Formats: sequence, structure tokens, C-alpha cells
Amino acid sequence: MLRIENVGKTFAPGTVNQRVALRDITLHLSPGEFVTVIGSNGAGKSTLLNVVAGTYRADTGTITIDGRNVTKLNDHQRARYIGRVFQNPASGTAPHMSIEENLAMALERGQRRALKLGVTKAKRERFAEELTALEQGLDTRLKDWVSLLSGGQRQALSLLMATFSEPKILLLDEHTAALDPQRAALVSRLTTEVVDRFGLTTLMVTHNMEQALRMGTRLIMMHEGGIVLDLDQARKDRMTVQDLLREFGRVKGSALDDTLLQ
Repeated sequence: MLRIENVGKTFAPGTVNQRVALRDITLHLSPGEFVTVIGSNGAGKSTLLNVVAGTYRADTGTITIDGRNVTKLNDHQRARYIGRVFQNPASGTAPHMSIEENLAMALERGQRRALKLGVTKAKRERFAEELTALEQGLDTRLKDWVSLLSGGQRQALSLLMATFSEPKILLLDEHTAALDPQRAALVSRLTTEVVDRFGLTTLMVTHNMEQALRMGTRLIMMHEGGIVLDLDQARKDRMTVQDLLREFGRVKGSALDDTLLQ
């Protein structure tokens, strides 16, 4: 479903600020595979998601989604294939539009624009049904501005919006990091339910090692722009947080990094 082949990315090349963010990354995800991505700050985790999404153009290598080479497509051209949820709950929604208007826009993501009624009765009924599954009471607040929602409610809404256009790939960039523990646990549970429900091929970046072990079907660890550990479901299920810390400590030239536990 997702094939990342020999991808490299360098920022400010040829200057004193040159930084190699991705080093010859090769990663293949099968349909429905849910990969969690961990690593210290600056390891290249978010850059990897940005390159897959088309926010950044890869300097080298290719990216293929569902058999189509999208390497040269920009982010809005890839929108039909990709759903994304960001760390900041405000980033994935339009605050001064209603819940139903946000959902209507998400439903049309990646499609050709045309003049038509944004929210129909049929759409409103579908929105209410989908929102009921979030257990946030949003199904009765369709006309409320999104700015009135809590961070957890916004992130749950963003998660639903990211899946509305039935994307091939779901990208989650530390999407629970800005939430309190209770809301983070709720959004984590909703994430697992949504991924399972739609069979989404998913890449999830997290600093929380316990979350990385608990969620998903595969785990990769990044360091200095490369993948230094790749665990399948069976190996991941046998690992503990301390095991992961030891693995990270074995990476040449690295040291244990407390930020991995955040």
C-alpha cells in the first residue's frame, strides 16, 4: 500500500545550516498495517510524515501509494490518498466554521471542486451518525463552531475528518501529545477503533514508548534520519519500555533519551 524507497531529505544543503533529516529511508507498509514511529527529537519522524504527505519534496528516492508513484505530487494532489491528524488540535479544523461545515469540507477532500450545497439533509444525517461513535455528544451540536470544542473533542473530530474521504494512508503526528491523560487515552482508543473499522494503512509518530508498544501492528525506531529498529507484531508484543530503551542505547553514538518517554 505504501512504499518508501531510498528516500533522502536535506534542509539548507550547501550552507552552514545544512541538516540531513532523512538518510536513504526504505519502508514498506502492507494494506491495513499500523506502524508506530518512535525516536528522539530530530530523528526525522515528522519529516518522514511530511515527505509522505507531500508537504516536503524528497531529494532522492520514490514514494508509491497503492501502486501510484506520488513522488512528484504536492500535498494537495496527494490529499485524495492521505488523511492526517496533527499534534495541535486546532491544526486539523476550521475554528470559525461549524462542525457540519468542517465535516462537509473533509468529505470533499481531494475531489474536484464544484458549486453545490455544502451540507444537505442526507449529509447531516450521516454526520450525526458518525459523530455518535465518538462518544463526545457532538452529534447534537452540528451547528456549533469548532472553536467552542475542547482540545480532546477537536482531536476526535479531526480523526473522523481525516478518514471521511476514505484515504489510502492515515498519518498521525503525535496527535495525543497535547491532550491531558484522560483525553489522550480516549483519542488513542478511538484511533484504534477507526483504523480497525476502515482497515487503514497507518503511520503514527509518538514520543510515548508505552503507547507505541500498545498500539499498532509494527514499530520502527528512528535515529539521525535513519531506521535503526523494525519490530513486527510478535516481537513488539514481547517488548517492554525498558527493552526499547536498551535497544536505543545500543545504537552507535547514541545515549538514552528521556524524551522518548514523554
